[in-house]
Amino acid sequence: MDILSNLGEGFSVALDPVNLLFVLIGVVVGTAIGVLPGLGPTATIALLLPITYTMDPTASIIMLAGIYYGSMYGGTITSVLLRLPGEAASVVTTFDGYQMTKQGRAGAALGISAIGSFIGGTVAVIGLTFMAPALGKIALSMGPAGFVALMVMGLFLVTSLGTGSTIKSVCMAAVGLLLSTVGQDPVNGSARFTFGQAPLLGGLDFVAVAMGLFGVAELLRSLEQTEKAQVIKAKIKNIWPSRKDMKDSAGAIGRGSVLGFFIGILPGGGGVISSLASYALEKRRAKDPSRFGKGAIEGVAGPETANNASSTTAFIPLLVLGIPSNVVLAMIFGALLMHGITPGPRLMTDHSGLFWGVIASMYIGNLMLLILNIPLVGIFIQMLRVRQGILVAFSLLIVLIGVYSINNSSFDMWVVLAFGVLGWLMSKTGFDAGPLVLAFVLGPILEKSFRQSMLISGGSLDIFVTDPAAAIIFSLILAVIAIKAVTGFRRRRLAGAKASAHVPGAEEEGPQATFDGGDPAVLSATSSGSGEGAPAAQHADKQHSPTAR
Repeated sequence: MDILSNLGEGFSVALDPVNLLFVLIGVVVGTAIGVLPGLGPTATIALLLPITYTMDPTASIIMLAGIYYGSMYGGTITSVLLRLPGEAASVVTTFDGYQMTKQGRAGAALGISAIGSFIGGTVAVIGLTFMAPALGKIALSMGPAGFVALMVMGLFLVTSLGTGSTIKSVCMAAVGLLLSTVGQDPVNGSARFTFGQAPLLGGLDFVAVAMGLFGVAELLRSLEQTEKAQVIKAKIKNIWPSRKDMKDSAGAIGRGSVLGFFIGILPGGGGVISSLASYALEKRRAKDPSRFGKGAIEGVAGPETANNASSTTAFIPLLVLGIPSNVVLAMIFGALLMHGITPGPRLMTDHSGLFWGVIASMYIGNLMLLILNIPLVGIFIQMLRVRQGILVAFSLLIVLIGVYSINNSSFDMWVVLAFGVLGWLMSKTGFDAGPLVLAFVLGPILEKSFRQSMLISGGSLDIFVTDPAAAIIFSLILAVIAIKAVTGFRRRRLAGAKASAHVPGAEEEGPQATFDGGDPAVLSATSSGSGEGAPAAQHADKQHSPTAR
């Protein structure tokens, strides 16, 4: 009954006319930016952060959440019609979705994607509704040492489970932790790493850092693209799948919902991993695996369902534990901090209206996406005709005005530009900005909890062994490290054995070798950037897009 009463409170918040309007705005904007290659939810939310500062906290989070899961729908459209994913999680959809378009079945592919996404998102929201209170009670029982372990686990999983280089991710996380210490010491008030600059006494502003690394950097990358406007030649008809399509896809949708739900709970899981895992599962279960990559509808339904389920479930570690599982949720985490609200176990009790309002808005948002997504496909496609130069100039103007308006500080404008150039250089050298931002957000909480633990234990590190929650979490981390080490050793030994035996293809360890049936160029793109909206996916697909031919 408590859950039903809480959910009733959430719907009373979400059905408020103002909040309902922001649900609609979020899902429409999310779908639109999912269609536009190169922008993605990360850059869009980074650009909108200053706007949310002036909004009601509940309305702002509802809108940002709608942009996030709405972008998962939008990325499907160009993946199916142009083999050009709007964001990284939709890369897998290109394998069979584009083949269905070539066979004149683009409508069925888009229809089953919308239906699967709706079911996966709804299943994930139901799971979120019932799982969140239980996890919240467990988290409330944790002391400072347990929170230190949680923060460390979040950083560890994000850097190790992501699809980029683990070493580079760890380096970026270390830089993020270092940047989070800039400013005044929270205990004694002494200045740290300010270099005599008064504006740095308050620390680096999260909005300025995020807008630079993702907003400005993404705009700079967009200017490098020389592709012309995309032209849709395929006629989209018969949007609703046939009975046979629904029958063939039913199992894939069910399995994708469950798989995406559990992968989304893990920090660092994300839509890319859930989509890849779902595609691999469906191909392994198929009676005729050779159909995959040639227009198998299960290859579209499963990954799209898992993708949307994981993006919804990812709100569990964010809202309940205070751990953003990817860089998009780190932006939403920062938006909450801007309003003086710290995500975590106490969010359900201290801000119950916001917590349950956001969850209830996801039920409504998924229904809106199902209703709007199919009829408006033609309108969203026309957005591809907008010139990059116009879009970049307008977005950069919004960035500079927005970041200045928060603190009325010209210093923040220089911070945005500096981190924009840094983010652009990082993308050139294969460094992902996601772990940096996640560590920057979690750094102050980690430091506060660690220093509280030291005060409680009298400066002894034994507290991380004697505290039950900390001991269990650190044991799990060590177990994962041991498993990864053993797996890596076996893989290297197998590769060495193949090389010594002169077996052809021994050098193809990685996504191309382990995930047969996919496009090696596209898969290698997903391995070069972690988190949602990784730009590398679009670069790899240039050679496959119709305009590149």
